[in-house]
Amino acid sequence: MTHVEDELSSQPECWIRAAAEAERHVGALPAPGERVAIVGCGTSYFMAQAAAALREGAGQGETDAFAASEFPPARSYDRVVALTRSGTTTEVLELLGRLKGRTPTTAITADPRTPVMQAADEVVVLDFADERSVVQTRFATSALTLLRARLGLHTDVVVADARTALATPLPEGLVDCAQFTFLGRGWTVGLASEAGLKMREASLAWTEAYPAMEYRHGPISVTTHGTATWMLGEAPDGLAEQVRETGGLWVAGGLDPLAELVRVQRLAVAVAAARGIDPDRPRHLTRSVILAP
Repeated sequence: MTHVEDELSSQPECWIRAAAEAERHVGALPAPGERVAIVGCGTSYFMAQAAAALREGAGQGETDAFAASEFPPARSYDRVVALTRSGTTTEVLELLGRLKGRTPTTAITADPRTPVMQAADEVVVLDFADERSVVQTRFATSALTLLRARLGLHTDVVVADARTALATPLPEGLVDCAQFTFLGRGWTVGLASEAGLKMREASLAWTEAYPAMEYRHGPISVTTHGTATWMLGEAPDGLAEQVRETGGLWVAGGLDPLAELVRVQRLAVAVAAARGIDPDRPRHLTRSVILAP
């Protein structure tokens, strides 16, 4: 078993622990009514997008998401939350340094022995979700679970769905597809982007991701036999039928969208195996991007 397989399989247990941490860290996490920005890089950026949409949708306050390198310096926030598995990512540390003494900051990380512990004003450590893999799975989803739980949006059903996602076979013929498109709506747009990234990182697959209502505005033109379109969350009316009419494979997201992401993680590993690729050694990638001064 690869590291990434082992780690993605542990997610139900990690989510239970992450949800329990939400109550312990109330003071470090955004309070209702605060104007908040959530930042990250790569996978953490897509989790930030999902968390921001969830928080604002829950009526907890205006919430934006940015890649750490694209944070707008002129904007004012009550709190900035940084997601960083490694605690060493250059763009995140530089942003936290610029905000020090100006804006309260919280970092959610997996490693308590890294510079982010001093860079942020508050730190939440999810060390039980740390990973050996370059390709992120359980830390990212555990960080999002922590934030969902803080909003009162995490339930036992989410964990049960994750176990279902791990136990049930992938749709027949999916591994053999040549191209994969992932769709989301609201908070699951970020999950769709993460699904596409996971496939690219682990299996070098051709993937795309879009808001579901945008799919008809051009992207559907590449859908045909040998391609797959996977919906994370509830699909717009009529879209499944339109995809099937193209000859493409439609994959409905019947589980909680975060559990659907677990299914995509499994697919990434399965496609990698079918193509003779080691998902623990993704091409051109390292566990953390640390830039020279």
